[in-house]
Amino acid sequence: MSAAEMGHVLKEGELEKRTDNLLQFWKKKTCVLTPDSLNMYADTQRRSKSKELKLESIKKVDCVERTGKFVYFTIVTTDNKEVDFRCPWEDKCWNAVITMALIDYQNRQAIQGFKTRQDNESASPGQEERRMARAP
Repeated sequence: MSAAEMGHVLKEGELEKRTDNLLQFWKKKTCVLTPDSLNMYADTQRRSKSKELKLESIKKVDCVERTGKFVYFTIVTTDNKEVDFRCPWEDKCWNAVITMALIDYQNRQAIQGFKTRQDNESASPGQEERRMARAP
């Protein structure tokens, strides 16, 4: 993670991720949520990044379930893969913070897209006249 990303940490702590193999064990991961991604590390010193989920590849946070000991949630990616997580009941807001980061990311992308369209329209001469000429 770059120094710039370290300055924009939204949440940091431990999550358990369900493995993809047949037995589906829960593995502890040190996680760092930034405005652009959820970074997972196998160790607490964050020496080796085991996985990065970019917010652009996340469709939604789904299936939130609370039990006596854990809060379970699923991150659904844009290619419809599901990544299951759980966190201790005391640290239950991970799913909410990830959801809010995802909404913020999508809003930033929408605003950037709008600004880009506006800039492109103002840069092309005659665009306004053509639009007005088509108006009834």
